[in-house]
Amino acid sequence: MGKLVFDANLCTGCRACELACSFKKEEVFSPTKSRVRVVKIDEEGVDVPVGCEHCDDAPCIAVCPVDALYEDVETGAVLINHDTCIGCRLCIPACPFAAISHDPVAKRVYKCDMCHGEPECVKWCFTGAIKYLESLEEYTREKRKVIAEKVSEGTGVGQ
Repeated sequence: MGKLVFDANLCTGCRACELACSFKKEEVFSPTKSRVRVVKIDEEGVDVPVGCEHCDDAPCIAVCPVDALYEDVETGAVLINHDTCIGCRLCIPACPFAAISHDPVAKRVYKCDMCHGEPECVKWCFTGAIKYLESLEEYTREKRKVIAEKVSEGTGVGQ
């Protein structure tokens, strides 16, 4: 089961991920329709890629009153069954990464589905700020590497 990993240290703010995602999912180049976002923090001078991290024990799944959100057993992605979804939007504030959006025209919520195991955003992220790790072991190794780099830089884990 795969995981998406976002690394702000590698993001240049080019937004290629947003364009690739919106084109893949909506057939338009429109960052507002992307399932992944690049948040610009002007005060810090950084760009941070954010998106659904397909949480274990996902809070969006827990709050859905009709069980429209579920984990795909093959990919590990948290998905939305639009035939079941009633549009209550309780999942939106439940997401710790603000990764669920609402389309007022289509009148439905949407989020990353990891492109069924081949995330388009990863293909177009030339710096490696967004990675798709195919196994839990690879994900754990990558997280340890990021923590070790922060510690070696003297920034600490939570800083």
